Amino acid sequence: MSVDIDITQFYQTFFEEAEELLVEMEQLLLGLDIESPDPEHLNAIFRAAHSIKGGAATFGFAALTETTHIFENLLDRTRRQELALTRTIIDTFLETKDVLQDQLNAYRNGTEPDPETLARICAVLQQLAQEAAGHAGAPAPAAAPAPAAAPAGGGLKIRLIKVSAADQALLREELANLGEITGQEEVNGELVVWLNTQCSADDIIAVCCFVIDMDQIVIEAATDAPAAAPAVVEVPAPAPAPVAPAAAAAPAAPAAAREKARPAPAAAHAQGEGSIRVPTEKVDQIINLVGELVITQSMLAQTASSLDPVLFDRLFSGMGQLERNARDLQEAVMSIRMMPMDYVFSRFPRLVRDLASKLGKQIDLVTFGKATELDKSLIERIIDPLTHLVRNSLDHGIETPDKRVAAGKDATGQLILSAQHHGGNIVIEVSDDGGGLNRERILAKAIQNGLPVSETITDEEVWQLIFAPGFSTAEVITDVSGRGVGMDVVKRNIQEMGGHVEISSRPGLGTTIRIVLPLTLAILDGMSVKVGEETFILPLNCVMESLQPKAEDVHTAANSDRVMHVRGEYLPLLEMHRVFNVAGALQEPTQGIAVILQAEGKRFALLVDQLIGQHQVVLKNLETNYRKVPCISAATILGDGSVALIVDVGALQRTGVRRQEPALAQ
Repeated sequence: MSVDIDITQFYQTFFEEAEELLVEMEQLLLGLDIESPDPEHLNAIFRAAHSIKGGAATFGFAALTETTHIFENLLDRTRRQELALTRTIIDTFLETKDVLQDQLNAYRNGTEPDPETLARICAVLQQLAQEAAGHAGAPAPAAAPAPAAAPAGGGLKIRLIKVSAADQALLREELANLGEITGQEEVNGELVVWLNTQCSADDIIAVCCFVIDMDQIVIEAATDAPAAAPAVVEVPAPAPAPVAPAAAAAPAAPAAAREKARPAPAAAHAQGEGSIRVPTEKVDQIINLVGELVITQSMLAQTASSLDPVLFDRLFSGMGQLERNARDLQEAVMSIRMMPMDYVFSRFPRLVRDLASKLGKQIDLVTFGKATELDKSLIERIIDPLTHLVRNSLDHGIETPDKRVAAGKDATGQLILSAQHHGGNIVIEVSDDGGGLNRERILAKAIQNGLPVSETITDEEVWQLIFAPGFSTAEVITDVSGRGVGMDVVKRNIQEMGGHVEISSRPGLGTTIRIVLPLTLAILDGMSVKVGEETFILPLNCVMESLQPKAEDVHTAANSDRVMHVRGEYLPLLEMHRVFNVAGALQEPTQGIAVILQAEGKRFALLVDQLIGQHQVVLKNLETNYRKVPCISAATILGDGSVALIVDVGALQRTGVRRQEPALAQ
């Protein structure tokens, strides 16, 4: 009895695996040495295209199948050294990868790929194959290489090498879906299957590759088929059908069924050994539940604090163990969301290569800290700002080869992307060895735009002017950068992620743009403070120290703002009750506590009534549950069930220090 399987349930697995294969393909293509390419890399690129083609044929994605089939033939000729690589060929292969990505995205979105693009890329690849064949004095191949040479519609002898018993049973079922099994036997540890089918060997390999590796499959014409087939397993097979429908009817042993049937030792060849695919939504749900668990534990701890520890020593011991376990669980779950920066950095070799060619520049891209981890939600949001900074460095920063040589530099410029952990933050740098920022030109443009600047401001303040809306010193507007938009958006996006941007530049030597971000937006080590009857949380990584102001250390400036003298330095004194309009707070600075905070490279003093203590808090999105509040980044639930606001120290420094006006109405 045949069983109809809805193969659409396996689409997502194919899309994810194909996406990873395309990323791997691009990285390998960019790393190829044109003069002497690594054979292993060429084989890996071929296998990636072959795997995508097999999956596409299985699910009936015709455009993707057609493109990868022609592409695969060219890659096969390349790895067999019948087609010599050139920069133009690499460019064509990279363009093909882009088309495959577009086709994959179209199928993912439930639409058909653009037929004009399909026709164009197939024509380009076929022309390349004909030219290569012409140089070699032989016709261009129209089909895949030797193992797939057996004609469709006849008997095939399929040898499956070193296959586990569970996989053998699974493969028999899949082969039976593609034709009629006329015999089988085990020879020297190999499973040999004779199959009458209308499918080509290519399609059979594509199906089997979802269960075992391609080098475990050998297919040839059946010249020695047994007269009888006593060992045949009786699995009903559908009537022979054309290749495409047959491929579409067989789900190619999708991942879900494969994992169910396969014992653990047999999974060694599967992608991501020892790992599973889990949707991000499920991880987010676990993180939310763990956050609620931490809040509940905090509430229990606060309730238990009123009890006598001598009488309830076992309860206090259990509460301590619960707190440790909750923190360990929270850290373990948070680590699941962490992703390496290589996820971001791997996108830039292609971008740098294409833009360098377009701009007529020679640029060497160097990356450090690819294994440095960052929360998935942040790593996806940092891609666009980082891309804009890289494009700016390529366009404005690094000079053309003739200008570099004239300045005594190497003709090839260097662009460095790096990432490293620093305390509770991650620091991402985009650094170039170009001409650096021009202080005079930036100041002149700022004055022309009506910005409040003077000739005496520091270099750091001058460099920050490039983030002003509509600011650009580009002499020529290009489609790469220089349109006067974007840098302000970059800064705003980074600030919304709880980070900030720093710039350092030296004329003639280059520019470094430094992005400082928190590792995650889900949990926070904070210092809780009291202002009136309200509790606020200050991010602990911004807190430098705290002290009680003396009357002689507090001074009033000409504009009525207060400053505080701390070890030879005058710091702006920001009164928290004025900023957030809190009633019942202490008015006299000498009666409160001054917390010295640092944000975006600047220090200031924040006046609060009292310090409560340090603890880890679970962040809740305030904008989603209430509304956006100036100088507040999020909220949390305390042990007594009340809500405490988490202060955005960077925003407080940017706005409150300049003018102490209420940011939050009563």
